[in-house]
Amino acid sequence: GRGGRGGRGGRGGPGMKGGAKVVVEPHRHSGVFIARGKEDALVTRNLVPGVSVYNEKRISTEVDGEKVEYRVWNPFRSKLAASILAGVDNIYVKPGSKLLYLGAASGTSVSHCSDLVGPEGTVYAVEFSHRSGRDLVNMAKQRPNIIPIIEDARHPQKYRMLVPMVDVIFADVAQPDQARIVGLNAQYFLKTGGNFVISIKASCIDSTAPAEAVFAREIKNLQEAQLKPREQVTLEPYERDHAVVVGVYRPPAKTK
Repeated sequence: GRGGRGGRGGRGGPGMKGGAKVVVEPHRHSGVFIARGKEDALVTRNLVPGVSVYNEKRISTEVDGEKVEYRVWNPFRSKLAASILAGVDNIYVKPGSKLLYLGAASGTSVSHCSDLVGPEGTVYAVEFSHRSGRDLVNMAKQRPNIIPIIEDARHPQKYRMLVPMVDVIFADVAQPDQARIVGLNAQYFLKTGGNFVISIKASCIDSTAPAEAVFAREIKNLQEAQLKPREQVTLEPYERDHAVVVGVYRPPAKTK
């Protein structure tokens, strides 16, 4: 589940009160920041200042006399934020990236990716559910770097006219054949040597096997689709039995 009531992360927790002095520092992942307060929070620089996407807290600071606004990125509501806090080595989503996001839902996480890739980057957000898609499309109206695509990620040929070659694929589709779906999209859109970030929910793939066994089997499925895993992190305490696997597509052969 979504972690019950606690999973909302309250109102950005204490220490994020508007008036309090907050120092925002760059995180080691380019485009991600940390707001240092009574409690530290992961934040992204708001592409659309003055607007919250899902009632998340906003924080303003002054940089060289100009006001800069950040949005608190809640790890209980975003697998990507959770993987950053779980210490993943590289998310590959950075300013200027072209990102294909499979399983965009209503776009809470996508909005932070939009902040992250910035005006020079683009997020191609694929979501099959029309209900979630409606929220996604409405949010994209304010964020020109999001291209919402209401299609089934199992059929990338249906949106091949909308998506160019991309640098990264992020997938959170929670389907038993997720590795196949990502492999198929990679064939169409992911550049050779490009990267992928996949959120794997063990119970979605096989609710009878232990999570570790499911993750190991998924990694094997990814390798067969030429998606070479480089690292895996579990998302405790933000999600139960979830792992994020990060890797490279068709890595160039090592020269002797």
